[in-house]
Amino acid sequence: MSRQKYDEIGGAFEGFKALPLAHYAEVPSFLAMVGDVRGKSVLDLASGTGFYSREFRRRGATEVLGVDISGEMVAAAEELEERDPLGVRYEVGDASELKPLGRRFDIALAVQLLNYAQDVAAMERMCRNVSRSLAPGAEFFVLAQTPDYRFDGPSLGKYGFLSELTGEEAETGPRVRITALLDQPVGPIEFVTTCPRREVYEKCLRAAGFRDVAWVPLTVSDDGIRKFGADFWADFLANPPLQMLRCRA
Repeated sequence: MSRQKYDEIGGAFEGFKALPLAHYAEVPSFLAMVGDVRGKSVLDLASGTGFYSREFRRRGATEVLGVDISGEMVAAAEELEERDPLGVRYEVGDASELKPLGRRFDIALAVQLLNYAQDVAAMERMCRNVSRSLAPGAEFFVLAQTPDYRFDGPSLGKYGFLSELTGEEAETGPRVRITALLDQPVGPIEFVTTCPRREVYEKCLRAAGFRDVAWVPLTVSDDGIRKFGADFWADFLANPPLQMLRCRA
């Protein structure tokens, strides 16, 4: 999605995390994968309105810096920080052209970042910039589109999102239109990203010096099972649209 499109969304982006797929699968799965952040510094790239930045600060991270390409997203994050001060810092920045940050972090996050790389070279630049921003042995946690998601499977609509092929192909993989089915007054929001192939992620991460690259599936939280029942989640679990990966600098 373009910087302009993110600027148009602004604070409405917070609503994404209330949709069933995000609330009961993405968020608890990503938090569980990252694990204990107490006493650690966290770099949150493509931080959006700061959802994960705030959450990891609450969970004991000593320092959290959120970086996003959209000035409107950063402004919305800073407004939330003013309302509920946690000590999170935010900056406008492009992960593919990331400036030196003046320190190395213990953990880096990239939620829906690498899939926006225009080509393989841009994804590799992103990965190298992340690597340069991390202390030796630090971990990098990624959330993105599932590389082998079957677009002809059952609709994701009941989980709050639609995911459809646009018919276009980028160097990294097919182009995809994602629709977040937000309630009024905001209403549905569409954006276009890519669904990079698995080997593209792995090649770029390893070229940047990352090791121990491992794919991690999403699971549904106990709360999600209790609220909707196991049958509700069957389509999601059979063909999950999102997947995570972790690696080490």
